[in-house]
Amino acid sequence: MPHSSRPRSRDTVAVLRERHGPQYRWRVLLTVMIGTVASIVSATIVNVAVPDMSRVFTLGQDRAQWMSAGFMAAMTISMLATPWLLERFGYRSTYMGVISLLMAGGIGGGLGWSFEWVLAMRVAEGLAAGVLQPIPAIIIMNAFDRSEQARAMSVFGMGVVLAPAVGPAIGGVLVELFGWRSIFFVVVPFGFAALWLARRYLPQGAPGGHELRRDTRFDFVGLALLSVAILSLLNGMVDLQAGAHRLAAGLLALAALSLALFVRHQRRTAHPLMRLALFGHAQFAYGSVVAFMYGAALFGSTYLVPVFLQIALGLPPSQAGAVLLPAGLVLWVTIALAGRFADRWPLHQLVSFGLALLALSFLLMVWVGTGTALWVITLWAAIGRVGLGVILPSLNLGAMRGLPSTLISQASSSINFMRQLGGAVGISLAGIFLEWRLHVHGASLPAAAGSAATARAPSAVVGFHETFILLAVLTALAIAAAWRMRAPADAAPAPKEGDGAAG
Repeated sequence: MPHSSRPRSRDTVAVLRERHGPQYRWRVLLTVMIGTVASIVSATIVNVAVPDMSRVFTLGQDRAQWMSAGFMAAMTISMLATPWLLERFGYRSTYMGVISLLMAGGIGGGLGWSFEWVLAMRVAEGLAAGVLQPIPAIIIMNAFDRSEQARAMSVFGMGVVLAPAVGPAIGGVLVELFGWRSIFFVVVPFGFAALWLARRYLPQGAPGGHELRRDTRFDFVGLALLSVAILSLLNGMVDLQAGAHRLAAGLLALAALSLALFVRHQRRTAHPLMRLALFGHAQFAYGSVVAFMYGAALFGSTYLVPVFLQIALGLPPSQAGAVLLPAGLVLWVTIALAGRFADRWPLHQLVSFGLALLALSFLLMVWVGTGTALWVITLWAAIGRVGLGVILPSLNLGAMRGLPSTLISQASSSINFMRQLGGAVGISLAGIFLEWRLHVHGASLPAAAGSAATARAPSAVVGFHETFILLAVLTALAIAAAWRMRAPADAAPAPKEGDGAAG
């Protein structure tokens, strides 16, 4: 019978594994990796088009920043829906559905006629990206033996870390040649490749080899409460930075109330959005703390470092990018090697070591000034990327090992959620702290990059240095939690259900 006429019901894990041979699990990993890369490209590539779009739509900075903030908020909120979608619709339907949504957002954004429409398309892309993020870790924990999990996570990480490095570079060329609309269409070829591979390699079933659970209810109340909490928190921090203290206080209070109601609801509902029982496992609880704090420091630094190089040190964008490019290559190589170490060393030690290097790189930036050689700045950035490369393959594995297989999907979504939420908070925290320290030192960020003399004053550089110290302190606190992630001596590997690559 030709492949095209085979009934879809036969595309179970066992059938697909028999059809494609022993390398099937790696083909599944490639399939989900392409979709994740597409979502990361869509998240980062738009930044280079913001100035062009601001001119076209007459946007101020307060509205333009929502092109990134809207994507991040939607991505953070939708992550916790992944387990329900996989249980309800299965790997293939869920993956193909969110890839289609990602492509629709890209095409719709490229054809957009107003800022509001383009922003709505960015939110659609963010929703799709949030569902995609936890899937690779779920595949790896279910598909690969314990001895192969670190290697698989490294292979996945190598592909993912190249996306934010290559995406903006490609986007810059496209914007110059074809305008801002062109960058939205970059996701389309990735999407078609992901859809073709998904139809060929992804099974119909749910994680663990289970049958689909059509009767599973979705926690819409929990999602609504969590959405209010996150949006109030992010908007409250933005208003706090803008000096609207009363409005900020009200929004932050609403965020705290919504979060408390969310936790109360999760404890009482039969179908929770986030299983709080996960945090009863010490490894996962400490891993979640690490993910939040490390995410805050990492994403905060992604905001701070480019601003520091261009505004405080006066480097042009091209030169600032050249300084950071070697660090990205170092990260790529480190991830390739880290998988080998993760098979031989305790994961909590590797995560702690990586965090220590990341904290050291932040501290070393305190000694960077206008007279510092570019190769020195590159070296300090590379040290941090070595640390990041050690952390990436180890954190999820260290947090989720020892969990029952029935909790793997929830655990992957929850820890990705904690990291993303930490990142959203970290960006705002870095901005607020920097503005405060610059004000204390009698300096300020210039309104335009071309008028950076105020920011390059020695007193202003000190404000940047103090913000780097804040990021180092956050990272150091994460080390204390990482060290508590050690597995009990009698911990057994998480049991595997099903038999196959995506089981």
